Amino acid sequence: MIRLDGLPIVTTEQMRAAEAQAIAAGATVDGLMARAGEAVAEQVRRLAAGAEVLVVCGPGNNGGDGYVAAAALKRAGHSVRVACFSEPRTAAAGAARARWTGAIEPLSEAMLAPVLLDAMFGVGLTRELDKGVTGSLRRLIEGARLSIAVDVPSGVSSDDGASLADLPPVDVTLALGAPKPAHVLQPAAQRCGAVRVLDIRVAVEGSVRVAAAPRLTRPVPEAHKYSRGLVAVVGGAMPGAAALTATAAARSGAGYVLLLGSATDRLPHAIVRRRFSAEALGDERVGAVVIGPGLGREDQAKGRLDAALACGRPLVIDGDALHLLDGRKVDGPMIVTPHAGEFTAMFGEIGGSKIEQAHEAARRSGAIVVFKGADTVIAAPDGRVVVQPDGPAWLSTAGTGDVLAGVIGARLAAGGDPFEAAADGAWLHAEAARLAGPAFMADDLAAHLPVAIGRCL
Repeated sequence: MIRLDGLPIVTTEQMRAAEAQAIAAGATVDGLMARAGEAVAEQVRRLAAGAEVLVVCGPGNNGGDGYVAAAALKRAGHSVRVACFSEPRTAAAGAARARWTGAIEPLSEAMLAPVLLDAMFGVGLTRELDKGVTGSLRRLIEGARLSIAVDVPSGVSSDDGASLADLPPVDVTLALGAPKPAHVLQPAAQRCGAVRVLDIRVAVEGSVRVAAAPRLTRPVPEAHKYSRGLVAVVGGAMPGAAALTATAAARSGAGYVLLLGSATDRLPHAIVRRRFSAEALGDERVGAVVIGPGLGREDQAKGRLDAALACGRPLVIDGDALHLLDGRKVDGPMIVTPHAGEFTAMFGEIGGSKIEQAHEAARRSGAIVVFKGADTVIAAPDGRVVVQPDGPAWLSTAGTGDVLAGVIGARLAAGGDPFEAAADGAWLHAEAARLAGPAFMADDLAAHLPVAIGRCL
């Protein structure tokens, strides 16, 4: 099995194109199905630990993978049964079924088993499941000690992560060849359980990838506070939010954090506080300006945003500043960090998956877009996209977005590729949340950032 971190995420069309290339290079459809089914069988054998397996097969090639897996398990001496609800509809699936020598139970009558292997519907499903099929699958999943899906769980849309059936999550999903959007986008991702990628010897490529831990380095001996990055945080009407952002930047490795125009005493002593001035933003030592958390939307806030947009420094735009941006662009790097409501307010209704929406928003705006959520999507105007798929649900509390803005600001101020800074910031933010445990508040999240960074050195 292969870890998801850093792997390309492919759509149904991209996966089929990769398979077509493999066939053009000498592989056969039956051979590809044999690779997939046997790889699935090997993982099921390990996970099942000797328990009986029920393989439920659909009419397409996902079902064909299931028949191959069942036959391989049987040859290995494993106790295995097969159930289906329809005859195979592809030649390869029909050939795979013909090689299964055991009985085939009707899906609606299948007896429960300790281990369920769902090979009903794969990446091609785009319609809602039949209620009878849904009911049978629910009964079998709920009755199994361990449920495993082949490629994607039945009842999810592979390309956009939509739910097409009301079914419980499986425990493990065995992704064939590469992760699919359904493995990382909600609500489908929560149906997948633990996702593991199986190597079926099909080369895949793509500009969309799963987030991976940043490759950070320790400061060199000659480092100083400015070489490590100066972050200027612009405050406003709500000083607590800007204070969280400044604290997060300081705890994310920035060498110098300057908080402008926010009156608060609740700050680490290392953070420098000054009155707001446009001249301070133009200091060539400033590596990144973060504006928006706690800014407000009054005339003063608009003036401060105007100054930030004109300062010529790399920008992180969050919170209130997103509502005041009004489609304006800058010549230098700009990262915007909207949640779903802010995204719609900024860009209107954009069709497609969350990946496609973020990509289109980045193309239109010329900015790096961090489309926040349980599945945070980071997109660059040049087409690169990274998905941070597993943000803990405990992040749904006040102030965590302010912390994210500070983390990204620190990574941006350190220099390098702004897209990578945004992606690294999203990963560190999620990792700090995992380290903070349940029921944390945003201050706790910021406190765990140094530990998250330590895991990347």
